[in-house]
Amino acid sequence: MASRPKTSSTRLHPETGEALRRGVRPFTVTYRGRSKSVRQPGWYPEGGGDALFEGRDLEVAEVALEELKSLDRKAMAKQVKTARQRLKLSQRRAGMILGGGPRAFQKYESGEVAPSEPMRILLWLLERDPGLLDVLPERLKDREPG
Repeated sequence: MASRPKTSSTRLHPETGEALRRGVRPFTVTYRGRSKSVRQPGWYPEGGGDALFEGRDLEVAEVALEELKSLDRKAMAKQVKTARQRLKLSQRRAGMILGGGPRAFQKYESGEVAPSEPMRILLWLLERDPGLLDVLPERLKDREPG
């Protein structure tokens, strides 16, 4: 039976030459104002310089980031739906008038796709002043859905 090679719990930083020790430390991942603390494995210097993360180490923060993005998409989906309903537009009609096409709002409201920053701003403005729909060019308002 072959034995697995032992891995060292210390190594040198490839750029600084500083001694690094394998460990786990608290790390906070932040995305759009939301934060999640994780226990981040990696190679850490004794004096608090640059840590080194590789391979599976990186997955810990990536998973936390994806969780935060998912929460953000869900919150955004709810905001988009609320704005569209206040404007008394169907999903298809909103996509045709405001842009993105006939299925855009279905995708926004399901969280499948996040609306662009300009679309979020447009919805924010329209939600605060629905009368702005009246100033859109007639050619947009008269388009048939589908």
